[in-house]
Amino acid sequence: MKYINWEKTLKEFRFYLETERSLASITIRNYLIDIDHLYSFMKKNKLQQFADFDRNLIRKYLSWLIELGYVRRSVTRKLSTLRTFFLWLFKLGILNHDPIPRKGLIKSEKRLPDYLTQEDMIKLLDTPDTSNDLGIRDKAILELLYSSGLRVSEITNINIEDLNLNTLEMKVLGKGSKQRIVIIGKVASKYINIYLLKSRPLLVSQKSDNALFINRYGNRISQRSIQLKIKKYSIKAGLRENVHVHTLRHSFATHMLEGGADLRVVQELLGHSNPATTQIYTHISDIESEIVYNEAHPRSKQNV
Repeated sequence: MKYINWEKTLKEFRFYLETERSLASITIRNYLIDIDHLYSFMKKNKLQQFADFDRNLIRKYLSWLIELGYVRRSVTRKLSTLRTFFLWLFKLGILNHDPIPRKGLIKSEKRLPDYLTQEDMIKLLDTPDTSNDLGIRDKAILELLYSSGLRVSEITNINIEDLNLNTLEMKVLGKGSKQRIVIIGKVASKYINIYLLKSRPLLVSQKSDNALFINRYGNRISQRSIQLKIKKYSIKAGLRENVHVHTLRHSFATHMLEGGADLRVVQELLGHSNPATTQIYTHISDIESEIVYNEAHPRSKQNV
């Protein structure tokens, strides 16, 4: 049986994600990983063409993923990737309809974003050793991540000319190549300035270009490197091991709302195009507010 040319299809899909969708390389990698099971499913079920898929086969595919041991959240993510893939095939004319219905295939679990308390956040920020050059750099990275709510891809792409330490602002290129202005906290500004004056000149090389944050070899710092540093510092600070870059982003949004910030302002700073994406942080703030109220207010514990 002759199957589709899967490698050629993946190559063309990658090109579409890079050019038309302008997705980050790590996002594209995740898309390709998510879609890879589709080909195994097609071979297992002797499906020769993408046009063979209908609603029932999509359900069968999702059930098969669950049988393989994937949790509902992972299956939901793979379904989202599959939706993008089939819509792309539809645009190319390979499919004459989109076989995935808008709703009803699988219900995703509602999970609150993972975040640190303000006390734990301070512990993490105070962990880097600022008596050495790399410690100063790491301190500047952590402070900037928390004060601006940046994604890891955004912070690695920052160039020196994007900064304006006088106005405490910075240009950031976010998802879909959308540019926005973020605010730099005063503490973050302080350590970025120290890093630029003291640490970066000792790390810089011909490979550095105008990258703001560089590694010990003079290359632009990688997303993986930042992830590992946050894990290292969180363990050193006595926090849990599963603290990620996104944990700092979630903490930024949550603490902003707890402090009384307008949801629309937080949405703008995070670079969310959909207000509903930011709305989930209000659930955390509501929970936090209820806890604080019940612990603090003298009338909250009295029986009526």
